[in-house]
Amino acid sequence: MRVVFDRDEPDIIIPCEGTYPYVRGGVSSWIAQIIAGMPQYKFGIVFIGSRTRDYSQKPLYNLPDNLTYMVETFMFEEENKPPIRAVDGEAEDFEAIEGLYNWFRESSAGEPLPDNLKSLDFYLKNVSEEMFLYSRESWYFITSKNMQNCEDISFLDYFWSIRSILIPVWKMAKLAKFVADRGKIIHSPSTGYAGFLSALVSYDTGKPFILTEHGIYTKERKIDLISSSMNLYKKVELFRESAEDNYIQGMWVRFFEGIGKMSYSRAEPILSLYSMAKETQIAYGAEPKLCRVIPNGVDIKRLGATLKNRPEGVPKIITLIGRVVSIKDIKTFIRAIRVTANIIPDVEAWIVGPDDEEREYASECRDLIDILDVKRNIKFLGFQNIVDILPKSGILTLTSISEGMPLVILEGFAAGLPCVSTDVGSCRELIEGGENPDDRALGRAGFVCEIANVQQLADGYIKLLTDEKLWREAQDVAIKRVNRFYTQDIFLENYRGVYEDTFKKIENMEES
Repeated sequence: MRVVFDRDEPDIIIPCEGTYPYVRGGVSSWIAQIIAGMPQYKFGIVFIGSRTRDYSQKPLYNLPDNLTYMVETFMFEEENKPPIRAVDGEAEDFEAIEGLYNWFRESSAGEPLPDNLKSLDFYLKNVSEEMFLYSRESWYFITSKNMQNCEDISFLDYFWSIRSILIPVWKMAKLAKFVADRGKIIHSPSTGYAGFLSALVSYDTGKPFILTEHGIYTKERKIDLISSSMNLYKKVELFRESAEDNYIQGMWVRFFEGIGKMSYSRAEPILSLYSMAKETQIAYGAEPKLCRVIPNGVDIKRLGATLKNRPEGVPKIITLIGRVVSIKDIKTFIRAIRVTANIIPDVEAWIVGPDDEEREYASECRDLIDILDVKRNIKFLGFQNIVDILPKSGILTLTSISEGMPLVILEGFAAGLPCVSTDVGSCRELIEGGENPDDRALGRAGFVCEIANVQQLADGYIKLLTDEKLWREAQDVAIKRVNRFYTQDIFLENYRGVYEDTFKKIENMEES
């Protein structure tokens, strides 16, 4: 781990798992929004990455003055491993490892996390990373589990899977020890490794742990595991493509479910961005009385100012703002443009976002464009300032197979853009209205489609681009909805209240 800067003691620590400030996207923008919008607090960032080479070498955001501390670690860097040496290990310590292993296997059954597994000393003293990686007892443990549970699968696949699943546990324990004395509150934007780190810090120090879940982390990791282009084995460089993928995938799923449950067992409050996410959190084990919804919000003044730059009529431009990665399902967007171009030959599709995260997938998308003969219709624009892009667009679209509450839809609404989206996350609530009757009464700000349904997406594009009256009605709803329910001022006021309440609890504890 490396301290990037340490200018002052932070009030609030935010662990960022593969997001701010080295990756653009909704969660990163949310973090930037929180820090810049709360100048009365000093923030610290703990960046958790996979490998250094996977990220920009420089921050992609302007770092505000109240970001006073930043440390980074990369879980799968080879040089971060302890030097290899023969270690015997203690059998009784590996009985505790067995407890950790069994808890991850059975955590979905409602078993509480054993007390010894909440302690940093367990990971740093009782069974160290070195002992897990190199000891004789660790070898006995892994081989016995292979024979007990899945002796028919490749031992090499099993061995490297177990190591890759559990190595980050020790990485997060060491990181937790390193940052434990920094800040008064830890606020994680996800469960996962960031949530596990936060729970360890909170259990060890008693510091409050606030959780805001953007997407449901466990659900998204399941999607990663079954996605051929975003296969998690490739991300951690295992031996890939075992004939027994299902068993190994199941181990990963149980692991993520376990660390998600650990976050839910310690966090207070447990926040989500929309009502369905809250219900999913409860289904995964969160305590209902601790769960709350705080929607995203956007700067309606900055984005609303772009309305004066819109041309007359409806531009025949469909814009997808997002990374060129499989979870965004860019291939379905490309196929939908082929169908749309059959009716509107001069339609343009803009893909606005980086294409270097999943290079193989991005290459496959370009090959598909050539095969479908839509090269003249589709443009890859890379990262752009949305203030320049949105006024030139006719429709904002989102074809993802998983989302939380996409800020980009709200940004599009504020700039007067109807949206055609797949039915993921809160997209239906944003386009058709949420639980508030006044919200639903406004009407539809576009169309919601089934995941990967090319024809439904194309139908939505064609209807809005060929019927200006329908487009104007959807635009009017979009602007009214974002201005009434999703402003940045409302968003920041909600989080101000969360922080103030948490600091009051700290004061009361200190006084008692």
